[in-house]
Amino acid sequence: MRWVFCFAMMLGTATPALAADYDLPILRGSEPPAPVVTVGPATFTRWSGFYVGGDVSYNNATTDFGSATAPAVEFALQSTVVQQQFTPSQLQLLGKGADSAFGGGAFLGYNTQWQDLVLGVEANYTHTSLNTASATSPTFQIARAFNPPAGNVTSVSINNASGHMSLTDYAEGRARAGYIVGNLMPYGFIGMVVGRGSYSISTHVDLFCGASECTGFTPSGLSLSSGQSNLLLWGYSVGAGLDWAVTPNIFVRGEFDFDQFVPVSNISLALVSGRLGVGYKF
Repeated sequence: MRWVFCFAMMLGTATPALAADYDLPILRGSEPPAPVVTVGPATFTRWSGFYVGGDVSYNNATTDFGSATAPAVEFALQSTVVQQQFTPSQLQLLGKGADSAFGGGAFLGYNTQWQDLVLGVEANYTHTSLNTASATSPTFQIARAFNPPAGNVTSVSINNASGHMSLTDYAEGRARAGYIVGNLMPYGFIGMVVGRGSYSISTHVDLFCGASECTGFTPSGLSLSSGQSNLLLWGYSVGAGLDWAVTPNIFVRGEFDFDQFVPVSNISLALVSGRLGVGYKF
């Protein structure tokens, strides 16, 4: 029996070495599973729904009166050889006028939101007082001589011209698109603008036939004027801005706006505005 006992002892000492040589797995107790990390959907500042607010603005208007005297001069020289052949009505006496003024207004809009993308519509109104003008000195004139005469006219001169345009208020309808970055939403917009204002144009035309005034023109020439009050202006509007959500319902705004109005009586008006405002989201 002694040899059996010795064989068992030798086998017991060899088993751990075999396990080490062949890297045999050792049965152990169960281990706890690794924790599962779940990530929820991204959250964004809420901009959807209706909103309303007010703003203050600084407005700069530039008016081009270059062709403003053309309709009046063309009317005075209608059916004449001078106008038909040489179109003196296209002579430009006036230049550009500019004016700046503060304004105040309000806005109302509605946003729809897809995570970080915001699309919406907005209407805003601004009241201001802009008055642009251009005028020539009493001695300034543009003259053309015709040799041989155009019909029986030897020369024509246009002088003493002035132009004025005012803008008292305007409203815009916009389509907006914005992108959410934290509590900020930069946006751009495009739309239509309608304004209310007035204009007036005046000039003086002299015609000469040889050494005398032409038929229909007094020795002092012909003074012409035109104008309109409560004039409706319209055009397009483009711009960009930034809304900042200070609280879940209150936001502040800064924006830049450019408006181009369709010419009226050959007078072209462009408007550049900067705004600061405060709004409330419902």
